[in-house]
Formats: sequence, C-alpha cells, structure tokens
Amino acid sequence: MRINFTGHTANISDGLSILAKELHFEQSEDGYIIQLIEREGPIRVKNENGKGEIYFQEKIHFFRGLGLWIENYIRHGDFERIEKPQFHTNGAMLDASRNAVLTVENIQGLLRKMAVMGLNVLMVYTEDTYEVKEYPYFGYMRGKYTESELKICDLYAAALGIEMIPCIQTLAHLTEALKWNYAAPIRDTADILLVDEPETYRFLEKIIEAASRPFQTRRIHIGMDEAHQLGLGKYLDKNGYVERFQLMNRHLNSVIEITEKLSLKPMIWSDMYFRLGSKERDYYDLNVEIPAEVVDSIPNVQLVYWDYYHTEEDFYHTFIQKHKELGSDPIFAGGAWTWNGISPNYGKAMVTTEAALNACKKTGIKEIFATMWGDNGAETPLMTSLPILQLYAEHSYYEQVSPDHLEQRFRFCTGGNFTDFMMLNQFDETPGVEKNNLHESNPSKLLLWQDPLIGLYDKNIRGLNMQEHYKQLSYELAITKYEQVELQCMFDFYKQLADVLSLKAEMGIHLQKAYEAKDKEKMQILWSELAEVKKSVSKLRVSHRKLWFMMNKPFGWEVIDIRYGGILARIETTQHRLSQWIDGLIDKIEELEEKRLYFEGPYVMPKGTIGRNLYHRIVTAGSLI
Repeated sequence: MRINFTGHTANISDGLSILAKELHFEQSEDGYIIQLIEREGPIRVKNENGKGEIYFQEKIHFFRGLGLWIENYIRHGDFERIEKPQFHTNGAMLDASRNAVLTVENIQGLLRKMAVMGLNVLMVYTEDTYEVKEYPYFGYMRGKYTESELKICDLYAAALGIEMIPCIQTLAHLTEALKWNYAAPIRDTADILLVDEPETYRFLEKIIEAASRPFQTRRIHIGMDEAHQLGLGKYLDKNGYVERFQLMNRHLNSVIEITEKLSLKPMIWSDMYFRLGSKERDYYDLNVEIPAEVVDSIPNVQLVYWDYYHTEEDFYHTFIQKHKELGSDPIFAGGAWTWNGISPNYGKAMVTTEAALNACKKTGIKEIFATMWGDNGAETPLMTSLPILQLYAEHSYYEQVSPDHLEQRFRFCTGGNFTDFMMLNQFDETPGVEKNNLHESNPSKLLLWQDPLIGLYDKNIRGLNMQEHYKQLSYELAITKYEQVELQCMFDFYKQLADVLSLKAEMGIHLQKAYEAKDKEKMQILWSELAEVKKSVSKLRVSHRKLWFMMNKPFGWEVIDIRYGGILARIETTQHRLSQWIDGLIDKIEELEEKRLYFEGPYVMPKGTIGRNLYHRIVTAGSLI
C-alpha cells in the first residue's frame, strides 16, 4: 500500500522507515493520505471520505495506531476506532542469562512487533552477558553483548517509541559472574556478592556504568532478588552474624550512591524485603511484617512486584497495597511462562495475567511488564511468548479483552495464528494434568530427557497413554504453514518434538513390562523401536539447532547439544543392555529389576500434576556434579 503521511511526522519518520516492510506499505507523495495529529488524549484512528487520520499522544501510540489503521482499512474500508491507554508503560523483559542470548537482529524483530502491539518498554536481563572492559572474564564465552550491540538496539527501539532499560544484578544471581578467580575477593557465597567489602563496590561501579552506558534512558533495574544466603558465607566468617535487614539496606544504600553518582534512577525486585519480614521467608506471605524502621530506611528506589503464580485477583490487590505501604509506586512484573520446560505454559500465563492486570488497573498501577525467563537452559524459544505479549498489549488499551479480539490482533501484529500457538500448550497439559496446568507440570521435558532404562518418571505416567496423546498432537502440528521462516522453523521443531515423544514417552514402561514377562521376542521389537527413537531424537536435535542459531548467538547451544548427546548415548547403551540379555550374555538387567516408584511420591504432588523438574534431576538419581 502506498501512503502519504502528512501533519506531525517529524518524530516518527525513522520508525516509519523501520516498519514499512513489517506492515507492507511504502511512503509516497502520491499515496493514500493519512493525516497525523499529535495531541493529548486517547488513540483515535479513522478512515472516511478517502482520507485517513491518526490521533496520538506518545510515539508508541502512533505506531500502534498505524497498525490499527492498516488492519481496519483492509477489513472495513471506512471505520473509526478509539483506544484509551490504561498504563504509562507496558512491555517485556527477555532473559539473556540462561544460555540463550538473542541476536541483535532478533531483538530488533521483537521491537518491531512490540511497536505494532503498542508496547513501549524492553529490558534485556543480563546477569553477566554484557561487556565490562575492566573484567574480561565477566560474561566470558557466554555470548555477552558488546556496548556497540546494545547501543544499536537502543537507537532502534527509540525510533519506535520504545524505552530500553538495562536490567542487571548487583547482589545475587551472579553465579556465572563470580565463578572465576578474579571474583574471589568479592564473593560471599557462590552467587552473592560480599557486602561491605570496598572491592565489591569498585566492581559494582564498573558494571553499572558499563550496563547503563549504551542506553539513552537514565532508568536501570539493579535486581537484588532471591539473595537467600545473604551474609551467610564469607561475610559470616569475617564479621559474624548481622541481621539481614541491616545488610540488605546497607548494601542497597551503597549501590544507590553509585547510581546517583551516575545520574541513574534505579528499580529493584521487591522480594527480599518481604522475605526478610516473613517468619517463613516467603515472598507471598500475607502475614508479612516489615518493621517500620526498615520501611523508613528504604532508599529512593522503585520496587518491582513480581508475581506469576496467583490466579485470584484479590491476592494481587492485597500485595499491591503492601508494596504501596513501603512508600513505593510499584511496577508490576508478570510472566509469559516460557520457562516451564521445553514448551510454554499458556494456561497458567493467561490465568495469572488476567487476574494480575485487572488488579493493576483497579489499584492504579501505571507500569507493568511481562518477564520471559529461560530457566534451566532456555530450551523454549522466546518467540513462544508472543501470545502473552499480545495479551499485555491489549490490556494496555482496553479495560477488558475478549478472546476474539486477542486472536484478531495477534494475527495482524505477529503474522501468527493464535490457535496454532495454543497447540503448544498440549505438550505439558497432558492426560493427568489439570486444566490450565496451574501446578506447572512439564512432562514434555521429563519424557524427552528421561533415561529409557532408568525411567524416573515412568510410574508417574503409567496408564495415561502419553504416546497416543503426542501422536495426535503431531498430526495437529503437521498442518501449520507459515511464510515467515522463523515461525515455520519453530513449528517444525515442535512437530518433531511431538514425533519423538510419541515414540519415546512410554518406552521405559514397555521395556520393563517385556522384561518382567521374560518376553525376548517383544524385547527384540523394542530394540528396533529404540533405533527409530534414536533417529527421531537426532532429527529433533538438528531441528532445534537450526532454530537456536536462527534466533540466538551460538554460545549456550553446547549445553543443549550435551543434553541431546546424553540421551542418544543412553539409548545406545539401552540397546546394548537389551542385546546382552536377549543373547543370553547376562541373566538379568539390573536397571529393569528395580521397582519403579513415583518421583518423590504421590503425597508430594498435588492432584492434577505429574511432575516438574530440572534436567539434572530428570536424567539420573545420581549426581551430575
């Protein structure tokens, strides 16, 4: 479509050039006239009598309005739409610290989609994956961003009306940064900095300066969450026990001195204050009591209330109020549930998001963002977060969001089919798992990596007909077709994952059944089926690798490669053990002699779940360390 934009175009010209290909238009003086009017008030887009109009207040409102105009022009011809922003800022935080480091090109691709959605904040969570020239081991071999790369992203975002905010850690969650010898003098425990140590603050000044330098914003997220062992390592040996409220505040004040020196406006995750005020050390303790003197001593810092767990709106109301009582106008951070395993948990993400964002609107919260963590190896591709980002975007412009509206906007803003994406939910919302998977089962991860000969989760899935479930899912995924290479690559990967699970999910159960029946003929058939499993896993590894290298820097893939190599080696060893038994070279297979038990017992797992775990607890009952 050829468009002639007239009126207030000065601020948005660079962004228009960026989005022209994304939205399939070109700028031309003889194109269809769209008048742009920048003023205070809601977004208003219309087309009437052969002329378009877009009214906007913020730059990001224009780019959302542009998408709305094009979408409605194609659908309706003449139209008028009005949208009232519900939040000042709304956006996303992507994780670049769990091995997957999104390339600059893919950050730019995400920014384009965010602009059309109308999201105006992006944080890139970097524990050690950014360049600090004074510390060459900081982020070494981890795919860290250079200063130049981050600056390129920031300028690109600014052209689209999106604020990029550095998001780092200045107390805990620093295992990868602190594992090298240079960090010995500033290490309290494996992942926590040594409070009160002068060298610690020299280090922090350098990393804060490096993290903030590429960005135009003066805001910075300095982390400080989940410092559970604060003051209980080297600090305890040197100084004895010190009450941890004191340590937390003293450290935070020292860090704030640094941010003030650099003219930065910091925010922190709020959980440590709540944990320290809870008898159970529970962030979400409704009976939390934070002493008044502690509240009074909290420095000038914005608190970020993170919560991706609760399904009741009332809980969010209560905890937002508790944050306000600390003297902060808090930011709310929800979750896209990209960290469940190898596939997203859309059920939990949507239920918690609806409850949380409705509460945010009713309690006057003005800033929100969705976290896209990549726990335990970033096996789930970050583009699976797009439906949840769309949900955040629509909540940012409407009091209530209907499913039909969400699906329609998702198709326009991303080019994806909402129903196709929702099929990915079936990887973990399987037989035996409750609706919406609220207890966060991750059977697809369990059944992909679990050892076929040891089968730690075989008892959990017995009788659930998992192989048939994944076979049906494979059929459904086979019909997804996309022109966008990255989307097709993602669905090809998930189709192959379903194929693997349709063959492998219950293999351990079948092996033990044949062994207990002393059925060597059946065991020979299973030996052949294991060869097919091995071929299918190899094909999955190649598909996963293609997707990873399309989206991420190469660093971090070696971890996933090792996981695939492990399961391929264990399949080969399983075949070897079966052959020995079938040929009479051994009289028993000890791994199959063991009675299968529920993983951690049924009394631990709530009804409606079949288990959730991390790689090292899935593959062995031994130790990988």
